[in-house]
Amino acid sequence: MAEIILTEQNFDPEVLSSELPVLVDFWATWCGPCKMLAPVIEELAEEYEGKLKVGKVDVDDVPSLAIRFGIESIPTLLLFKNGQLIDTSIGYKKKEQLTAMLDPVI
Repeated sequence: MAEIILTEQNFDPEVLSSELPVLVDFWATWCGPCKMLAPVIEELAEEYEGKLKVGKVDVDDVPSLAIRFGIESIPTLLLFKNGQLIDTSIGYKKKEQLTAMLDPVI
């Protein structure tokens, strides 16, 4: 399953109403650390398929979502479970650091 491109219209149904935990990646095309993190996020999306949804929010395309969740720097990852925000990661992280964040929730 590929990552889901999140918009104002599909965010609540895809993330807040999801039966699976959801990792949301707030990023932008001009952001160097975001580009470094992108392949790590893709790997996680494949490895956790069926256990986790992964969504991406381009803060330039959907600034309202960045404002709604108080995103001040990117990349920022938000982890939701049962419609609740349960963890946050700001900046580039290694895959091992992200799996340590995800595994207790899966």
